[in-house]
Amino acid sequence: MVTTIIGIYTFYVLIRIYVSVMQIGYVNQAKRQSAVLMGAAEFLKAGNYAAAKEKLSMFSTLLDFILFLAWMRFGIGWIEETFLVYDPVISTILAVLAFILINGLISFPVEYYEKFILDAKFGFNRSSVKQYIKDTVISTLLTIVFGALIVWGIYFITVSPSLWWLWSFAFIFSVIALLNMFFPTLRALFFDKLTPLEDEELNKQITRLMDETGFQSSGVFISDASKRDARLNAYFGGLGKTKRVVLFDTLLEKLTPNELLAVLGHELGHFQHGDIYKNIALMGGMLFAMFALFGNLPDTLYMELGVQKSPANMMILFMLVMPLLSFVMMPIMGIVSRHNEYAADQTGADLGGKFFLSEALKKLVSENKSFPLSHPLYIFFYYTHPPVLERLKELGFDIHAESDTALQEVAPSID
Repeated sequence: MVTTIIGIYTFYVLIRIYVSVMQIGYVNQAKRQSAVLMGAAEFLKAGNYAAAKEKLSMFSTLLDFILFLAWMRFGIGWIEETFLVYDPVISTILAVLAFILINGLISFPVEYYEKFILDAKFGFNRSSVKQYIKDTVISTLLTIVFGALIVWGIYFITVSPSLWWLWSFAFIFSVIALLNMFFPTLRALFFDKLTPLEDEELNKQITRLMDETGFQSSGVFISDASKRDARLNAYFGGLGKTKRVVLFDTLLEKLTPNELLAVLGHELGHFQHGDIYKNIALMGGMLFAMFALFGNLPDTLYMELGVQKSPANMMILFMLVMPLLSFVMMPIMGIVSRHNEYAADQTGADLGGKFFLSEALKKLVSENKSFPLSHPLYIFFYYTHPPVLERLKELGFDIHAESDTALQEVAPSID
């Protein structure tokens, strides 16, 4: 059984590397062609960034593969010998947290390289080393605290009922729902400084959009995201009464008010169509499938690994194979997500105008240095949003036009 799992995981790694190789080759060829959606120099720079990111992803994939083999061959046994010798509950928490922290420590150089070398080279990173260390320490402490609570909960589930995997799924799914609900509050408390939007006119226009779609929010806030990163972003966080609109300060700097309203109209489209709840339900279904599969693995697997079928070992093994299971299910989520994005674009166009949404999408591509072309296989496996060129095409924008005639044709229809 161990050999079979390693074989399947190896096949998964080979697929990921193959897709990365195809993507790098595609981007390197495309970046030398005529530029689209940005100037020639920006287009080349975006292509170089996309290729460099994918090379780093390949390295990370190989590192994860080595770690997986090490854990399967001797790591889980070492965890058992080192930590599973004390009180059952405490030793389980220590063992699982040790597994998570060791993986994080080994992956730390890759994360550091991505932020302070790769992202810095292409003008994204604005975080200081001091800020980065602070964020890392806070993230680690939160992982320890919340991780310990989750492991504690799963421990008591796994040692009691026969259908432990079903109740574990219900527990984890509940935790995910709660995190979605309180994510904006937690992020503001520990990482970002959120301040109410002071532009009264823009606030009124945003409130008007929310009223049109029935979105009730606890407020519109500005995040000081620029202290860490130059990318543009915005999000609607929370569930129920905790919902709030959060705009990155970088977004306010680069988009005009009309473009910003069109982007927010897109996000409100997700709310209006119930996409948040659909995504949670879809994720719940896939999580259920993962737990059902994992919960019915034969006990001989643990015998082959030379360890006991303890709660700690079950959790560690689940986390080891979860990337494989997620990769298999990602295309399904991608297909659904891309369909939802088209529908949200239509709502954004209706609320804010096709012209302004198209302009905003072009700016987002340019400012975020998002290379607009990708290999079909890469899109199939990884894209949660449709390619921006396809989104613009749906909005009636012809990228092959020599001028902005297509946009000028839709502009007069905007109220």
